[in-house]
Amino acid sequence: MIKKILIANRGEIASRIIRTCKRLNIQTVAIYSEADEHSPYVQEADESYLIGPPPVQQSYLNSDKIIEVAKQAKVDAIHPGYGFLSESSEFAKRCYDENITFIGPTPESIEQMGDKVFARRLMVKSNVPVIPGSDGAVNTVDDAKTIAKKIGYPVMLKAAAGGGGVGMQIVANEEALINTFSDLSKRAETYFGNGTMFLEKVVEKARHIEVQIVADEQGHTVHLFDRECSIQRRHQKVIEEALAPNLSNKTRLAMYEAAIKAAKAINYKSVGTVEFLVDKDENFYFLEMNTRIQVEHPVTEQITGIDLIEVQINIANGLSLSFDQEDIQHNNHSIEVRIYAEDPQTFFPSPGKVTSLKVPTGDYLRHELTVNEGMTVTPFYDPMIGKLIVTGKDRQHTIALLQEALNEYDIAGIKTNIPLLKEIIAGQSFKNGNISISFLDEFNLKH
Repeated sequence: MIKKILIANRGEIASRIIRTCKRLNIQTVAIYSEADEHSPYVQEADESYLIGPPPVQQSYLNSDKIIEVAKQAKVDAIHPGYGFLSESSEFAKRCYDENITFIGPTPESIEQMGDKVFARRLMVKSNVPVIPGSDGAVNTVDDAKTIAKKIGYPVMLKAAAGGGGVGMQIVANEEALINTFSDLSKRAETYFGNGTMFLEKVVEKARHIEVQIVADEQGHTVHLFDRECSIQRRHQKVIEEALAPNLSNKTRLAMYEAAIKAAKAINYKSVGTVEFLVDKDENFYFLEMNTRIQVEHPVTEQITGIDLIEVQINIANGLSLSFDQEDIQHNNHSIEVRIYAEDPQTFFPSPGKVTSLKVPTGDYLRHELTVNEGMTVTPFYDPMIGKLIVTGKDRQHTIALLQEALNEYDIAGIKTNIPLLKEIIAGQSFKNGNISISFLDEFNLKH
């Protein structure tokens, strides 16, 4: 059984994992870059090791150094969190080769769902709906032009090995496709080591809805309902909630069934998320599968009472799920807002020293923070400095509680997106659940 875990990550997700490990009496080992020396999670862990200078390639993506520290600390397992090495099949395999348990799916599952072309073909074979698009990799701009003409503009040009919103762009016409293809392919080569592209038809006015799934080594696969993740900027989510508003029960059940099919198609074992695009008529299409814990996992935990980090650890220990599908119930409504250190008007990052910090309190609140008062937010990493999760008896009640909490939130020394969040949730469109992935673009046009 796992008794000591190295967390190959930083910030709020590292603190989140540590919290569950403490409750389970599992020792934790944190790694940190020079820029993160004074971060809260470094002090919260039982042991902490300097991993390198601030650049991620020399610290949080330095798999050799991470494995070296894992051996030095004599850990049983590594939890990758999200981002960084969490969806690296090479890193997962390296852990197995070094006889260190990787808390996540198998390297094969990560690789299969990381290859967007392969995943698409597999979903078609498994009768999971996919967006009309190219049947395979698109290697030349001429091939791209032919396919785009067939399925119709606008199209989404995507990196086959991409993820997290990187390496994708909407193109409205053939001229834009010609101008974009080469640059995006080169960018994908830089980010992912693979410049292969593919095309999908743009689902206009689409919603981004995802299904949380859990699968153990004994083959039991269940869902933990859905999350609405449509409010996003540059394909990065800003507000998430569970359950998704204004969605018929018939569509929900069909999406849950499709998500379980997707997981079983790759013999998935661990916690994972199957993401869908849903059009205005509630037709839904497979988008991708994230083979890791999600940033927005707290809203699912809040409505189900299930600790997903604990579930990940139990599955990694070879244990069967302690619940069946019929045992999983959802209560209340939960909304998460991501707090970014950025200018709410220009969206430029706002690094600097947090001179004061006052967070709201209440039983209905959950904070996942990566900063404290007096700490300096560095420019080296994602500008997300925390998440505020609010849970109420229903959606309107939760929105009212969230408004109250954001009004009490006070952070000085840096700029944050809190003013933008307050404005969004005060609007009638959000309150009515009139949400799509173009929500923020349209919101900004009005302002």
